[in-house]
Amino acid sequence: MKKTSISNPFILALTAHNLTVEIHQHSAYQIVVSNDAPFNSTINGQECKGIYGFLIKPQVSHMCFAEKGTLSVLNIEPYSMVGLELAERFDTDQDFVVFNGRDEIHQFFNIPPNEFDIQTIINALLSKLSPVQYDERVTKMVDYIRTNFFERDINPQTFADLVFLSPSRLASLFKEQTGSSLSKYLLWTRLRQAIYVTLSEKEKALTDIAYDTGFYDLPQLNKYMHEMFGMPPIALKQNSDLIQVH
Repeated sequence: MKKTSISNPFILALTAHNLTVEIHQHSAYQIVVSNDAPFNSTINGQECKGIYGFLIKPQVSHMCFAEKGTLSVLNIEPYSMVGLELAERFDTDQDFVVFNGRDEIHQFFNIPPNEFDIQTIINALLSKLSPVQYDERVTKMVDYIRTNFFERDINPQTFADLVFLSPSRLASLFKEQTGSSLSKYLLWTRLRQAIYVTLSEKEKALTDIAYDTGFYDLPQLNKYMHEMFGMPPIALKQNSDLIQVH
């Protein structure tokens, strides 16, 4: 079967200003770094003052208080190849890494001292991955999701009919090559698009955004947004700006 390449789809990059987020947890790996002033956080009950960033595992309780300045936030799907690579960076029983200075961020991500922006960190993360040539059937499923994510009747049989594999075989193939299940990839794609529209079309009603991106209603979007990122879309709209969505 022919092999093709696809771009990594599992990183969401945002910038947040004057951010105060109460204690929460979510399903994504999260990297938070200050673009200017130090900020305060509480992670797993540990108070962290005057820090420049952190990396946390999924489902680790935390909060942020950045009264001044802006934060760049990377959310990474935990079972993607990037998420699996990040998992290997933690010591045994370690749930988070705190960066007390900009130099620690440079050292951890192996980026040059004179370079610092969120794209540099993204490039450093992606550079750790081994090049993968994806089975053309996986690429076909990815292309279908990217084109039709807003359809609410997508199910395993949809993909079985598309690539002429049984639902169980195609699910195994997709996870083997991407690290993520098909259902999580579809959800991540919908959330990614919902975030993009929320931040790029701030006058658009959240109910319309939910429906246009494949969710049944706003409560369903709120549920999944909170599970993955720890905040509803209304909080995202009020406190964040779009950097880029991968």
